[in-house]
Amino acid sequence: MAVSQNDNVTWLTQEAYDRLKEEYEYLSGPGRTDIAKKIEAAREEGDLRENGGYHAAKDEQGKMEARIFHLRQILDNARVGEAPRAEGVVGPGMTVTVRFDGDDEEVTFLLASREESGAPIDVYSPNSPLGSAINGKKIGEKATYTLPNGRQNTVEILEAVPYIGN
Repeated sequence: MAVSQNDNVTWLTQEAYDRLKEEYEYLSGPGRTDIAKKIEAAREEGDLRENGGYHAAKDEQGKMEARIFHLRQILDNARVGEAPRAEGVVGPGMTVTVRFDGDDEEVTFLLASREESGAPIDVYSPNSPLGSAINGKKIGEKATYTLPNGRQNTVEILEAVPYIGN
């Protein structure tokens, strides 16, 4: 099966994919049943306007449904394995070292899905402002991106090598 290059693809290790799939299956099955029981039990306590347990259970249900939706999106767009990558070119699955303009300090991080939270180094999402700006850049190139406060920031790519894990 040919895999087209798609910006929405999330590359995951088998371990991360299995963990997310297990969480999704629990939340969308037994998790939904459990929260429905909590809501029903709280509803039976009487006046819903002043029923803290009912409102807490409904809030929990909303958060759980949002997580189920997020997990479904990740799993639908996930590819297990390693993203196609070339040393010296920034992309998902690469350990990247950058230097921010006006700063001598170097920063090294893994460009990958935030769901790869078990990595021993910081993980930056390819969809973040920095990740989007540097994706596809080569060593020696600079990239400018917009910070959440609206200011511009520029980084120079110093290194991009495949992430090899612990």
